[in-house]
Amino acid sequence: MDIEIGIQNVARTVTFTTDEAAEEVTATIDRALEEHKPIVLTDNKDRRFVVPADSLGYVIIGSEQRHTVGFGNLAD
Repeated sequence: MDIEIGIQNVARTVTFTTDEAAEEVTATIDRALEEHKPIVLTDNKDRRFVVPADSLGYVIIGSEQRHTVGFGNLAD
């Protein structure tokens, strides 16, 4: 799933793909905001993204659905 994070006073967004479910990502962000601790998320390449909770602007959590590319099964 694709994640896009906007950080206050920063022009560029942080965008990455993770294997975590949307509920897990949401829970991680909610917990960090409640505890005023950094938001730590891991992408599908095991890279960690750390965002100070107080600097968070927005988060866009993409669809969990995988989109296939190609012609699929053409034979009947």
